[in-house]
Amino acid sequence: MVDVDFGRTASDYVQYRTGFPEGIYEELSARGIGVRGQRVLDIGTGTGTMAREFARRGCEVVGLDPSEELIAEARRIDAEQDLRIEYVIGTAERTRLDARSFDVVSAGQCWYWLDRPKAVREIKRVLRPEGLLVIAQFDWIPLPGNAVEATEELIEKYNPEWRLGGGTGLHYEWMRDVRAAGLEDIRTLSFDQNVVFSHEAWRGRVRASAGVRASMSPDMVARFDENLRAMLVERFTEDPLALPHCAWVMHARLPAG
Repeated sequence: MVDVDFGRTASDYVQYRTGFPEGIYEELSARGIGVRGQRVLDIGTGTGTMAREFARRGCEVVGLDPSEELIAEARRIDAEQDLRIEYVIGTAERTRLDARSFDVVSAGQCWYWLDRPKAVREIKRVLRPEGLLVIAQFDWIPLPGNAVEATEELIEKYNPEWRLGGGTGLHYEWMRDVRAAGLEDIRTLSFDQNVVFSHEAWRGRVRASAGVRASMSPDMVARFDENLRAMLVERFTEDPLALPHCAWVMHARLPAG
């Protein structure tokens, strides 16, 4: 697995990774998740995009992430938006938070990076009986001949150890993690949605990904970014671009006993 440090992406991350579509939160709210009065732990919170949306909906939220750089950006944005969220530097595998203290644990765009058996054990420890785990992804989708496919090919050229290309946006294999841990009432939802990017914004979004700024040297990032810029100008002249994405969510419940 490629060695990744998302703290190195902080400036691009906060500007170009804008979080999940509203439809995810509406669907979760309809299922009683992320509603007013719930206490939510958002693991792998990054710059706090998911934590802030739960806070806006009246939840008491704690955001947890190992990156001090990303947490600093999250706090800055919260202050600008007059939102109160508690942040903790830590990992999903060892939160150091009180047992049975959360109604919901959310994991947005981070499940891939965790030691999942250890993370599920820790999530079970901090959830209250009948508490809920939510795992969410919002992934770009490569299709034959589209800019996403071409971008992934370019990432692989510069970073051969990156192995996250070619995805469908669906992550049903992760159901095994929660089933093995004894969580119940496992449900999923998904929908496709185009996201519009200017050429500049797409370059920023890609720089903020695991395969580029989080794992390449600064000099290599600069060379990659210039190559991507030239490719977009030459092959994908429409600006902005409407690029396909898939939103996928799984949620499961901790037994009452």
